[in-house]
Amino acid sequence: MALEVYLDLVMFLNFTVDFLLLLGTNRLSGFPLAPGRCALAAVLGAVYSGACLLPGFRFLGSLLWRGVCLGLMGILAFGWNRSAWKRGGVFVLLSLAMGGAALQFSRGNLTSLLLAGGGIWLLCRTAFGNRVGGQEYVPVCLQWGDKRVSVLALRDSGNTLRDPITGEPVLVVSARVGQKLTGLTQEQLHNPMETLLQHPLPGLRLIPYQAVGQHAGMLLGIRLHQVKIDGKTRSAVAAFAPEGLEGSYQALVAVQA
Repeated sequence: MALEVYLDLVMFLNFTVDFLLLLGTNRLSGFPLAPGRCALAAVLGAVYSGACLLPGFRFLGSLLWRGVCLGLMGILAFGWNRSAWKRGGVFVLLSLAMGGAALQFSRGNLTSLLLAGGGIWLLCRTAFGNRVGGQEYVPVCLQWGDKRVSVLALRDSGNTLRDPITGEPVLVVSARVGQKLTGLTQEQLHNPMETLLQHPLPGLRLIPYQAVGQHAGMLLGIRLHQVKIDGKTRSAVAAFAPEGLEGSYQALVAVQA
């Protein structure tokens, strides 16, 4: 019975610490918290920590299996792309820092260990805000008619694009997102003037833009009546960029959006 209680405590402790570290990683990297995915990854970490204490499974405590577990936790929490690898690296560094803190409290002071995990998360939140290197990512859900697309957007302080009619900030989305929403082809997005003259969609308009090192040009745009940015739904004008925006994010939003 004592072993069962001990396993319960170890698994609960590891779940709590891993969950805080994963949330802190997303905070530090400027991504949405994603508590559901972080909780799922923390469950894996808790099960792994408990399995390491069972007779016949103590080999799982080797460096190799610890690395495998951390990798799987990173995939569950952050996904499988370039930004996920970067966040996984931040998570490993935080885990190592937490391991160093755990060594300082190796005499069974579980309260101090939990406080250390919470302190690391709080440091990530207060010292770095929601971003690293001036970057902050927010979830965006776009709807036009019966079509809905969810993307990750970069909150860009350099995005000064505005609708010439209303003067409001314009949301810039990738060509792939524009194709999913409107059905416009890549060729149509590359030739905004010709496309507008064909009147393929009601409400289609031209958005003038000026990029650094490039000549002024035009982007196709349209008003979307349901745009959910960081949990808030409103109407917004979206412009479709025929190139770029296919890395860690698929859209650009203004800081004040």
